[in-house]
Amino acid sequence: MSRTPQQIFESYVHAGAMSRNAVALAENFTPDGVLELPLMPDDVPFPRRMVGREEIRGVMAAYYERQAQDQRAPNLEKSGFVLHTTADPDVFIAEIDTVFDGGGEGDGGADGGGKDVTVSLVQIFRVRDGKIARLRDYFAPDLMS
Repeated sequence: MSRTPQQIFESYVHAGAMSRNAVALAENFTPDGVLELPLMPDDVPFPRRMVGREEIRGVMAAYYERQAQDQRAPNLEKSGFVLHTTADPDVFIAEIDTVFDGGGEGDGGADGGGKDVTVSLVQIFRVRDGKIARLRDYFAPDLMS
């Protein structure tokens, strides 16, 4: 099944950031798909590279479980992205600004201080047969703590 870059990206974001569903997230990848986080420091427990759906599913399920108390969700009205196609039809780039609503003191807002928090990142997707064969995710590693 062939999907457009927009469909691939939206499916990936929905499974991950929006619903935190590790099984659905992993299904967006080819069986041998690779998820790389090149900016992840060596001294953290989160891997810099995951290979295959099963490893991606397992690592992300454990991560989502650790983050279960974090009730922040992206504000879709304030967040945005731009997809860039390339000369290679199997490669596209996502430029993303995700906004988490700030909250007042003690109400569980993104930073507890009332200010929105914007997370900017770039993802490079290489696809095969409508699935992600390789995703390189460039973001601030402190988000994984």
